Amino acid sequence: MGGLKAIAFAWLLVGLPIGAMSQEKPPLELLQSIPLPGLHDGDFDHFVVDIQGNRLFSTAEENSKVLVFDLSKNTLIATIAELKAPHSMLYRPDLKKLFVVDGGLGEIKIYETVSYKLIGSIKLREGADSSAYDPASKYLYVVDGGKAAKLQNVFISIVDTTTAKKTGEIKVDSISAEAMAFEKSGPRLFSAGRGNDAVEVYDRNKRTLIASWSVAQAAKNPTTIAFDEANHRLFVGTREPGKLLVLDSDSGKVVTSLPAVSAVDDMVYDSKQKRIYYAGSEFLDVFQQRDPDHYDVIGHIPTSFRAHTGILSPELNRYYLGIPAHEGKGAEIRIYNALP
Repeated sequence: MGGLKAIAFAWLLVGLPIGAMSQEKPPLELLQSIPLPGLHDGDFDHFVVDIQGNRLFSTAEENSKVLVFDLSKNTLIATIAELKAPHSMLYRPDLKKLFVVDGGLGEIKIYETVSYKLIGSIKLREGADSSAYDPASKYLYVVDGGKAAKLQNVFISIVDTTTAKKTGEIKVDSISAEAMAFEKSGPRLFSAGRGNDAVEVYDRNKRTLIASWSVAQAAKNPTTIAFDEANHRLFVGTREPGKLLVLDSDSGKVVTSLPAVSAVDDMVYDSKQKRIYYAGSEFLDVFQQRDPDHYDVIGHIPTSFRAHTGILSPELNRYYLGIPAHEGKGAEIRIYNALP
């Protein structure tokens, strides 16, 4: 079989559109890796970028640490160790505080970010994991409880990050929920309802459920979510099987779906380049939005085992990916340049 035919055949085998083969260069260029020999085997979870301070914060979940990197030198500069299972974070540059959601301890730990000293905490339930920040209210919404806490229901706890106090919660009719996204022009909060194979829509002012949009006919186990508000499109990443689902954010209808890498945990939509970065195990998929209803795979980039969390910094034009230690291969952070 000839070279181009063999490549096209391989893409067909994994169910990916071969339109991407017309791309002369990949959408991401690997610039550098930061080795982390001090970490044992185990997943990373989510990342936060501090643009003003030129820093990257990473939760090394199964190493019970938060790592802090200098992005001007691409070096590890600090480690926060008094944690159990850190998952997600918020950095508020106006307060110079880092909020770390620790599911093992069932709390948010608050650090000042000069010496990285612990200065406070907010009690939540065990299993606290995904979070999303509303900059208008300065509220942090945190998924907690549920299966990880041996409870029948998961909750979305609402935390005022200015006063460092919990102000309320939303009870979810499910044992598991994952990532969230906010509507800026209205009160809606979208949640990946993992336990219900649905997208749950809440009014975050009234703290009530508005709608539940099942995606079970297209795929199950929705784990991550992103929002293109301008085009009224929700992007949902699923694990059974690995798919990118595109939903109409007004009706909940599945507009289209594409095969994608397995075990996704992070997905980012870049409104500037109209791209979706979809991190899963072994590969990072990049989708190009041609219009609200049509998408192409333009990158299927080899990565590593369970390298399924990363973050895009549009300001720096960089994508950062966590590579866990596994079977003798050391952990690292890979830094990619997002090419036009």
